[in-house]
Amino acid sequence: MRLHLPRPRVLVAAGAVLVLAVAAVLWFAVMRPAQAATTSATSQTLTAQATLTTFEQSVTTSGTLTPAVNETVSFAATGTVQTVDVAEGDTVTAGQTLATIDTLQLDATRTEALYDLEVAKAALEEAQDADDDSDGANALVESRTAALAVAQSAYDDAEAAMADATLVAPVAGLVTSVGVAVGDAVSGSSSASAGGGTTGATGAGGSTGSSTTTTASGAFTVVGTDAWTVSVSVGESDVADLAVGNQVEMTSDDVSGTIFGVVTEIGKLPSSSSGSVTYPVTIEVTGDGEGLYDGVAVDVSIIYSRRTDVLAIPSAAVTQNADGTATVELVTSSGTSDGAASDGATPGGDSTAGSADADSANAVETMTTTVELGETSGSTVEITSGLSEGDTVQYTVAIASQDTSGTGTQDQQGQLPGGGELPGGDGQMPDFSGGFPGGQG
Repeated sequence: MRLHLPRPRVLVAAGAVLVLAVAAVLWFAVMRPAQAATTSATSQTLTAQATLTTFEQSVTTSGTLTPAVNETVSFAATGTVQTVDVAEGDTVTAGQTLATIDTLQLDATRTEALYDLEVAKAALEEAQDADDDSDGANALVESRTAALAVAQSAYDDAEAAMADATLVAPVAGLVTSVGVAVGDAVSGSSSASAGGGTTGATGAGGSTGSSTTTTASGAFTVVGTDAWTVSVSVGESDVADLAVGNQVEMTSDDVSGTIFGVVTEIGKLPSSSSGSVTYPVTIEVTGDGEGLYDGVAVDVSIIYSRRTDVLAIPSAAVTQNADGTATVELVTSSGTSDGAASDGATPGGDSTAGSADADSANAVETMTTTVELGETSGSTVEITSGLSEGDTVQYTVAIASQDTSGTGTQDQQGQLPGGGELPGGDGQMPDFSGGFPGGQG
């Protein structure tokens, strides 16, 4: 029996396939990951001074500017509108005329009331002159005295109605709505104040007429421009920290600068929405309110604690130890190297990189020092003992950097571990488009 040995060309082709498979595995398993971006961490040594600063504790929320004065006034008398003296957008002063109604009927009513009053006075005088201390005479005097009081009240009402024929602005401010026109018939009505209460309209004489209906006929709305409030909601976990008189700072994209205010009221009745309990807080804007507008949204910071001259350093400079103590690296000698500690560094501010080269004659020397901590504000922490103002601390922060060059840990693409190259010598996959080495199998 004859043995048939593989032909040389078949062996060469099989070897080439094996080489190709090994190359592909190495390419995807070893070389390709090396091209991906890698992330590495470097460290930088910084220094900062312990300085005196101001610590604030605050509650943040948001709200909307609202005029503190917002009154709707209407005619308390009945008649036909004769004049409308203002328009929407006009600025008025307290007592300025807004509109008037005709006084023909009002004058007739007042004249009749005056006549009745004079008759009642004369009747009382007659009864008093005829009083003989009898029961009948005394009863007549009492009756006519009561009649005089009724007549006087009717006359006073008629006088008030005449005054109410001229409707005036109860406060200085901006007219935001006008609800009447010349020729309209209006009836006596009430006016609502900003607080939600109902008051009589104010006439030219400054008297307050009685409400005869609840119809807002002939209404004008005047809002103040000198006093503003903001109503906000504060969560139940924060409201306990607040108190009437707390200072408030507000900012808005629609207003330049900071708006200042003070807490004037903290509500006792909570409201709940989606399981969250909040309490209403009212803020009064301080200052003249110039440049403010109704409905402007503001970001609110209610400052409930402010302490000055607090010794502080960056929180990153503090090491929290397993035994509960806190330590810092206190700079004892800054040397003369470029990496010396900066005297101008401030807590949370820009710090100057320091040098930790122990072999250098100019290296920064530090001493581990135990400190006691107080409150934290932002990126700074209060030091209650262990440091003094002007002391410099050194600390190291990690800075993450990403390698996007695609080189990874390999210096050259296409190389095998140990420096070997893929077949072909140029780091590329071999080209078998012309057939396997040695021809077809």
